[in-house]
Amino acid sequence: MKKILLLLIISLSTSTQAQKTQKEVQTQRPKLVIGIVVDQMKMEYLYRFYDDFSSNGFKRLMNNGYTFQNMHYNYMPTYTAPGHASIYTGTTPAMHGIVSNEWFSRSSGKDIYCTDDESVKTIGDGKEDEGKMSPKNLLTTTITDELRLATNFKGKVIGMSIKDRGAILPAGHFANWAFWYSKTGAFISSSFYGEKLPDWVTQFNNEKNYLPYITKGWNLLKPITTYNESLSDDNPYEGKLNGVKPVFPYNLKDMYEKKDAGIIKSTPFGNDLLVDFAKKAIEKEELGKDNSTDFLTVSFSSTDYIGHILGPRSIELQDTYLRLDQTIADFLIYLDTNVGKNNYLLFLTADHAGAENVNYLRDKKYNVRNVDPSEIKASLKKHSIDTFGENLILNYSSFNLLFNREIIKAKELDLVKVKQSFKEFLMTQEHVKRVYTEEEILASTGSDYHLDFIAKGYDPTQSGDLIILDKPGYIEYGETGTSHGTTYSYDTHVPCIFYGWNIKKGETHDKKEITQIAPTIAQKIKIAMPNGTESKVLLEVLDKK
Repeated sequence: MKKILLLLIISLSTSTQAQKTQKEVQTQRPKLVIGIVVDQMKMEYLYRFYDDFSSNGFKRLMNNGYTFQNMHYNYMPTYTAPGHASIYTGTTPAMHGIVSNEWFSRSSGKDIYCTDDESVKTIGDGKEDEGKMSPKNLLTTTITDELRLATNFKGKVIGMSIKDRGAILPAGHFANWAFWYSKTGAFISSSFYGEKLPDWVTQFNNEKNYLPYITKGWNLLKPITTYNESLSDDNPYEGKLNGVKPVFPYNLKDMYEKKDAGIIKSTPFGNDLLVDFAKKAIEKEELGKDNSTDFLTVSFSSTDYIGHILGPRSIELQDTYLRLDQTIADFLIYLDTNVGKNNYLLFLTADHAGAENVNYLRDKKYNVRNVDPSEIKASLKKHSIDTFGENLILNYSSFNLLFNREIIKAKELDLVKVKQSFKEFLMTQEHVKRVYTEEEILASTGSDYHLDFIAKGYDPTQSGDLIILDKPGYIEYGETGTSHGTTYSYDTHVPCIFYGWNIKKGETHDKKEITQIAPTIAQKIKIAMPNGTESKVLLEVLDKK
């Protein structure tokens, strides 16, 4: 009888321990997830600047994490707001609703900014309009939202960026806070998140941490001979930086006195200031300190400002990435010390890439050119008046052409014939590769590669009657600097590296899509996927070591 009781006790103990072990396996998560987005970063920069990077920044991530060498965006337009939304929702603008940075609303008759919200107000030392922001235009949940739900709102979510949209969209609907940078030099938020800033944010702002960077100025990090991957200083493809000729060194203090603290955005020190703020958030919010997983989203915006103004071949851009490499190295050491080497899961990617400067390509005998959007608008207006006797254009922006349907109805014109007329006209223009009507986009089967991209970025309640795809190499932008937005690889190919908690070393050259990141994280940390995702995952980082 004693033997039977002993065996029963052992059996129950073993069963209980097995259940406990199984539960631990099922709920195993890192202490902290960090999502890093580098605005306008091309995958190519990791190759081009590799030899000049330190061993502790980008190289540490690449050599000790898992690198997806062939990660691409799978929709158009490739802009900042749709990019951030797609990374964190695991779906495309057709589903999450952020179809551009800003777009023309047919119903309101005015432009809508992606995170505009007139129902909230600025919190902190910012201009009145800088804080009237929230994620209300985002139609689906994010991976950060799902973490909040999965932890019964015990896990914290904080988003931060120099740009408002880079902070708000990744943080999602349920975030504890999202913070972005004001021209006043302060990090601000909106009443969507709370009635007053946390005390630590107010203290950080009162310290005016941006001033030491401005006072120091911007000179080259390394000897000029290091920058042989870039064009010469003050080349003809660069614009002016805050009204100043693009030549090192830059007197940032003089720029600041003539303008405001916003000048730091278009210097590498916007990235440094953001990491200073991120460290303070980890410390004061005690991120990664308890058993509920927290999520911190960090979006570096300065790379985009500098790319737009000075272009991808400028010494300034290379210097920005060499400095960002050191900033990331410093941040990783901070995470090792304050969260623990094996306690955080980090991914790094970009919200889009960017084109080469068109005039640089043209000077190298590639027959392309930049097209001024005002030139496009003027030609469309002329065609309309010449053909229909009146201007039928309601708006043209971000490759979207909208017609004034009230005028078309009043003149008893056939909308289908109007669309066809403009499509035929646009196809005669030098810069145009394809033109798609709303009907063609909604009927897309995926057999047309570029149409499939456009369909995934199209929302019939918000997008245009016609969508224009420019030819490769052409760009709707000015003569200096660069931009982005198309379906082509120079705009879609971005880095993607997973690092840290339960991530094996490795790499793959298989083509992947940006919308795979969010559902992969969901599977990795065992929470629900965002509600609009297509649920395709990156198996390479889900396999056990």
